[in-house]
Amino acid sequence: MEVANENENENDKYNQATVNIGMIGHVAHGKSTVVKCLSGVHTVRFKKEMERNITIKLGYANAKIFRCTRCPRPACFQSSGSGAPNCIPCKHCGQPMELRRHVSFVDCPGHESFMATMLNGATVMNAAILLIAANEECPQPQTLEHLAAIDKMGLEYVIVLQNKVDLVTPSVARQQRDTIAKLMADTSAGGNVPIIPVSAQSGLNMDVLCEYLSERVPKPVRQTEASLRMTIVRSFDINKPGTEWQRLSGGVVGGTVMRGTLRLGQNVCILPGMLAEEGGGHVPIKSRVISLCTEGISLSTGIRSQSRSRSNRTLS
Repeated sequence: MEVANENENENDKYNQATVNIGMIGHVAHGKSTVVKCLSGVHTVRFKKEMERNITIKLGYANAKIFRCTRCPRPACFQSSGSGAPNCIPCKHCGQPMELRRHVSFVDCPGHESFMATMLNGATVMNAAILLIAANEECPQPQTLEHLAAIDKMGLEYVIVLQNKVDLVTPSVARQQRDTIAKLMADTSAGGNVPIIPVSAQSGLNMDVLCEYLSERVPKPVRQTEASLRMTIVRSFDINKPGTEWQRLSGGVVGGTVMRGTLRLGQNVCILPGMLAEEGGGHVPIKSRVISLCTEGISLSTGIRSQSRSRSNRTLS
């Protein structure tokens, strides 16, 4: 087993997100646009998604949230992509900003046909951002379904974004806000859920959202010394068709380390595994981790954060 040195472990702490934020809500209410505004990453990547301009698969993007000690709030908060340095200049005064939080967004599809995909993503959420479009009647069908899903999970930390407020009058926005407050009062999040009016297209009040993500959403407790458990929510085959077996690379799985620590060279068991050819049931997959990365950044260890790992199948 390859053991990471102390410097690598220290860098991994800054390169990994510490909390998973689910982006939920009805289709076309602005979930992916908010993620892009905060992280610079466009989570709509697949051909069918681009053709229909909707999220079909779970999308992922990380962002770092910084705070300036000189500027007044909320303008002192600023976000950047996951690959940004851990100290960047303030866009208002040029003062070096401090890194406050590294978050990972799980962008869920809002179309009714992909509710199962949303439920899959909900298993790794520590908190959620609910998008509600100000220019549409509230609540929409998937607004209710997504709320019911996180309510059943007992997710307590929810932020509501009343998006597209630039498309309605102030009186209409206030009336919808009252409706949202009544809607949220009956959920596990309770009646004190923050409702932030925003315009994701123009970046309006994104600094306010950054403040809430930085100061209000608690970090999950890590159990780094516990036995490893990683929830897998997607997988990839990176081998091109026709590749000779000698050149085949191991599969890639994506998900979240729920407890313990994942290390390079570590032997892991993927459950329930593959369907057995005879007799029914499943056969566990035994693998070895040969690379770890998040947002294209290589890691030596994976802890409770959004991460991807590549493993080699152990052939019997």
